Amino acid sequence: MAGQPDNKNYRVIAENRRARFDYHIEEDIECGIMLVGSEVKSLREGQANIAESYASVENGELWLINGYIAPYKQAKTFGHEPRRHRKLLANKREIARMWAATSRKGMTLVPLVLYFNHRGIAKIKIAIAKGKRVADKRATEAKRDWNRQKQRLLKEHG
Repeated sequence: MAGQPDNKNYRVIAENRRARFDYHIEEDIECGIMLVGSEVKSLREGQANIAESYASVENGELWLINGYIAPYKQAKTFGHEPRRHRKLLANKREIARMWAATSRKGMTLVPLVLYFNHRGIAKIKIAIAKGKRVADKRATEAKRDWNRQKQRLLKEHG
């Protein structure tokens, strides 16, 4: 993870746990995210979900699409749209690399984790990933089950 977990400001807000099961992760990039005030307040309360969201490069800019940040109750008149497209901040070289990767067959941009870094700034980790086939998912599941069983056996006999 980016940042120190022992730091009081570092905190995971939302995690896409299915991403590693559904995709082969090639590499990941930390990006900033442009938010309005009520979104930041809502994130501080942990009211977010990135499980069914994805990232896309459009017109040379990087966007988070379908990411959910719950409306902040106290911001009645100046609230925000929960599923609006949010601009992600990365340098031009990284955006160009992501665009080149997604233009290849089967590659996509998947958000892995949304968190506050050690300085208390909201960041999102985006992965360049390739979708797994059903057989690959079964192999991943079998490997995970075997590791779990192995740990259980070591605990019993160890």
